[in-house]
Parts: sequence; structure tokens; C-alpha cells
Amino acid sequence: MESKRYSAPTNTVTRNIEKFTAPTGNIYESVMVISKRANQISAELKQELSKKLEEFVGVGDNLEEVFENKEQIETSRYYEKLPKASLLAIQEFLEGKIYFRKAESNK
Repeated sequence: MESKRYSAPTNTVTRNIEKFTAPTGNIYESVMVISKRANQISAELKQELSKKLEEFVGVGDNLEEVFENKEQIETSRYYEKLPKASLLAIQEFLEGKIYFRKAESNK
């Protein structure tokens, strides 16, 4: 993932509900779009973290041989400090960076 995507605020922010309803016309549709994007972001972050942590896995590791690795700890702390996936998705939605479309009903 790109480092510029992490610009979402990590603290509580009061939001204007009208900004959420403007793109879709319905607050519930907006929440669904944001939640699906948050799931995608979460999966991407998890995959990225797993790749980075695989480098630290040793062949003969067991519970008795576990030792602290500074690089592994720093990597884990970096991902812990990132904004939550839902905050990133909200930021992308409000900036208009998410493409979405309504499925046509066959009635």
C-alpha cells in the first residue's frame, strides 16, 4: 500500500452527514460502500504485514527458542500505529477516490 494513503486522522472527528449522502443519495448506501472498501483495505494491510513478517520466521522456531527481534517489533508497531481501515475508507470516500456503481434490478 502507498504511504500517502495513511493520511486519515487517527482521532475522533465530527462528520457532516450531508457529505456522506451526496455521492450516493442515501446514507445507507454510502455506509455500505465505505464498509466494503474498509474490508478491502484491511485485507491488503493484513497481506502486506504477513509478507513482511514472513522474513522473520525461522526454520527451527518453537516456544522455547523464541527471541526478540527489533526489526520485527518495529514493523509490528508501525502497522499498529496506522489509522484503522474504516478511517482510511471514509477518507477515500469523502475525497471521491472510491469508484462504485449500483447494480441494476431485473424487474
